[in-house]
Amino acid sequence: MLLGLAANAQAGCSRSIRVPVAPIGLSVVTSGGAVSGVYPDVLRRIEADTGCRFEFSVVPRARLEAMFISGQADLLMPASRTPAREGRGQFVPLVKARPVLISLASDRPAVTTLQELLERRDLRVALVRGFDYGDAYQQLMTRLKEQQRLVMEADVGAVARAMERGLADVTLMVPSIFTGTLQQDSRTRALLERLRYEPLSDMGWGDSGIYLSPQLPPTDRELLAEMLDKAARSGLFWKTVQRHYPPGSYEEGMKALAPVPTPTASGPK
Repeated sequence: MLLGLAANAQAGCSRSIRVPVAPIGLSVVTSGGAVSGVYPDVLRRIEADTGCRFEFSVVPRARLEAMFISGQADLLMPASRTPAREGRGQFVPLVKARPVLISLASDRPAVTTLQELLERRDLRVALVRGFDYGDAYQQLMTRLKEQQRLVMEADVGAVARAMERGLADVTLMVPSIFTGTLQQDSRTRALLERLRYEPLSDMGWGDSGIYLSPQLPPTDRELLAEMLDKAARSGLFWKTVQRHYPPGSYEEGMKALAPVPTPTASGPK
């Protein structure tokens, strides 16, 4: 499967590919200047197959979008496909994802829609700067701010701590992002056993993946789009997800883009 990605690949990119990243669950993990996780692993596989060189740098999540828009970043990842981003780059889907309402276990009545969430004025909602799940999500942020119920945090870890301390009641994000962050921090790991997930009917499954900058040379953009698409269709990306995320930590909000191919037996029967 891995060797198949190299088929028809050109001999590398014309220049180094600039990839600023911020920690996000186990999809992107940073420790000092080191970068690992699902997305970096897949890019390194492409690097080995094509000779393209990816230059990673660690920046705050809220800066990623601004760097991509200004041309300082060649890739934006991980990124949900949204109308606001469609004119800013070429999108390559890698996985299906959906945000769900996440809270600590309680006996409060369930929330099933964004409208119900807006009507539940007793619930304070913590969100991460730089996250975007489309127009409905952006409208929700605006309304929550008007209602003085919005708690904006710089990263997922800060959201978890706000919920643990009673400063916020719920958050809205892809569950694997939240659980992946909790797993890496001994101070919040115990919260994993207390999480409550509530899918919202008006926040369905959408595409998540990588945006390629229009600043990339066309031949480089074409090569990267081809290799990323192959990573999704061959099952490489999903296998990498399963290698990083423990069972039970991602299924509520993430699934393969397409059925993952299974190897077929060869030889005499």
